[in-house]
Amino acid sequence: MASQPHTTTLQNVARVLMGSFMVVAGTGHLTFQRQEFQAQVPDFVPLSKDTTVLASGVVEIGLGLGLLALKGKNRVRMGIGLAAFYAAVFPGNIHQYTHHLSAFGLDTDQKRLARLFFQPVLMGWALWSTGALNALKKRS
Repeated sequence: MASQPHTTTLQNVARVLMGSFMVVAGTGHLTFQRQEFQAQVPDFVPLSKDTTVLASGVVEIGLGLGLLALKGKNRVRMGIGLAAFYAAVFPGNIHQYTHHLSAFGLDTDQKRLARLFFQPVLMGWALWSTGALNALKKRS
């Protein structure tokens, strides 16, 4: 991977928006949206739903701060890590849909289903905005 991947102004703005969103979402895990996030924790997770929400909130805050602060190869790694995080939490979105759980205004199966299609968009956003997508293309 290149040590200083080139990113455009648009990518940088998108990365800052995503990083800010992640910090706010992570803070929500720890505070005002804690119960709503518990609706997304699948039953097969071996930790309590509350512990899972708290831990994922800490991870989200860390990822968000990393998006905002890191540069070069570390920013690329952060983009890959965030895309992997979005893949890891996707079963929670499926759980919310299959168990018909309302949270975050997703109060119909149609809304919950539509949200499933947004997860790959977030993954692509993380990879593109950090320069990871181009770095991965250059590697192959």
